[in-house]
Amino acid sequence: MILRRVFLAIVGASYGLLSAAGVFTVLVAVGLVPRFAGKTHTAKKVFLYEEMVIFGTLAGAYFSIFTPYAQAAAFLQKYFPQGMELWFALGYAFQVIIGLFSGMFIGCLALAIAEMLDSIPIFTRRISFRHGIGLVVLAMAAGKLAGSLYYFWYELHHVVD
Repeated sequence: MILRRVFLAIVGASYGLLSAAGVFTVLVAVGLVPRFAGKTHTAKKVFLYEEMVIFGTLAGAYFSIFTPYAQAAAFLQKYFPQGMELWFALGYAFQVIIGLFSGMFIGCLALAIAEMLDSIPIFTRRISFRHGIGLVVLAMAAGKLAGSLYYFWYELHHVVD
């Protein structure tokens, strides 16, 4: 039983590292952080921006994995039952602020990816890949579909004890 848990922990950590590497690869490939620094004329703070992207990713991972420990309202309701209206109002304000910044980030990321997609035809001409690009895109989409079907068919999203 302990070997199974160790194996699952190693596999889970490996998948987590792999998906995080994919997120950071996309951000680096589209050049989102340097573009923000260039537009705001704050190139000296590009390392701070990169660290904040990493911190945001880690915080999001923590809040999505350890949800019982990330629920501040339950803690406040248990130990400070009076004055919950103020805490709920602060929680709604926090959600609005997070939603605003998340929306701005996703919009900028979508625009950066759209600009990067303009470079695909240039890249394919440079490497002399003229025929079959539609098949490559179709194969990638079919692989994504097969992986998703496998994931949900075998209910891999459920927690294993």
